[in-house]
Amino acid sequence: MNLRRLRAVARKEFIHVFRDWRSLVLAVAIPALLILIFGYALDMDLNKVPTVVWDQSRTPESRELIALFSASPYFSITGYSEGYGEMQRRLENGEALLALVVPADFVQRLRQGRAQAQVIADGSDANTARLALGYASALGALYNGRVAASLARLSGRGAAAAPIVLEPRAWYNPDLRSVNTTVPGIIVIVMIVIAAMLTSVTVAREWELGTMEQLIGTPIRVPELVLGKVLPYYVIGMADVAIAVVLGQWLFQVPLRGHPALVFFTAVIFLTGALFFGLMLSIRLKAQVLANQAAIMASYLPTLLLSGFAFAIENMPAPVQLLTYLIPGRYFIEILRDIYLKGVGLEIIWFNTLLLAIYAALMVVLAHKSMKLKLE
Repeated sequence: MNLRRLRAVARKEFIHVFRDWRSLVLAVAIPALLILIFGYALDMDLNKVPTVVWDQSRTPESRELIALFSASPYFSITGYSEGYGEMQRRLENGEALLALVVPADFVQRLRQGRAQAQVIADGSDANTARLALGYASALGALYNGRVAASLARLSGRGAAAAPIVLEPRAWYNPDLRSVNTTVPGIIVIVMIVIAAMLTSVTVAREWELGTMEQLIGTPIRVPELVLGKVLPYYVIGMADVAIAVVLGQWLFQVPLRGHPALVFFTAVIFLTGALFFGLMLSIRLKAQVLANQAAIMASYLPTLLLSGFAFAIENMPAPVQLLTYLIPGRYFIEILRDIYLKGVGLEIIWFNTLLLAIYAALMVVLAHKSMKLKLE
């Protein structure tokens, strides 16, 4: 082996690497981004679950139970309900993921050693609900210990081993089947793969093959070229949504309690944003490998890890939680879970749908302005 020739080839390759600064940035940025995202997102402990309280007893004993939840790092009291309807609304629109219900006869039954309180979890996120109910049961056991000791001192004899039963319930997904929450999320992941990652190479491929010059020489206009590029992926993306909906119900018995038309309506909006985002990358970067890497880093990985699909957003540090508001997949996953499991209509999901529509419109404008039918 000739070291001079080896050194010459290596030197030439280093020059190529450092000249292509965009590829170099991606090569360094992707590992760093993965370490940061996985390091922050892979926190399996549950923290500050938004909790609404419906205290019908309004006694020192009920307030002591509520104080245990308030002092716990696992729960965050976000509001107090004045009735069943308000509590249901807070769970339905996502203001709270857990509800603590204390009945009016709580104290009387507590003194008899057979009190009951109820903890209701939003089962549309099965893993979070399962953990939250487990933590709530632990607080119930702690409260039982305190009350049992107090009753024993007052009566001078042994008190009931469990003077209060904290009854756990999960709304929308009573059996806490994980597949009921993952299938709507998988629809989002599939659409990101089809949309952003496939369209990210469409225009770049034309430049690499030298066919863009031929297109520029034709009378085609920018809107025609842009729409023509994304139209096949619209068809593929919506066909994939239909397949996922059918297989989810047929193979996995995932309930679709809302109107199927809402699923497809919101899917079109989300798909528009994802398609034109990928197209914009393809137009600007003009290299298939580079555009595909950028699509993975900017759309697929954030959607997979920061949308609430794989990891609960409530578990993430506050700065990362703020970052998740920039991920369109977060809103679409919330929309699909609400439609599938809660059976809600547009009156509940309208805000998330509006945010997706604004994002889609922005991507359409940026992709259109990025496309220039002239040689540079």
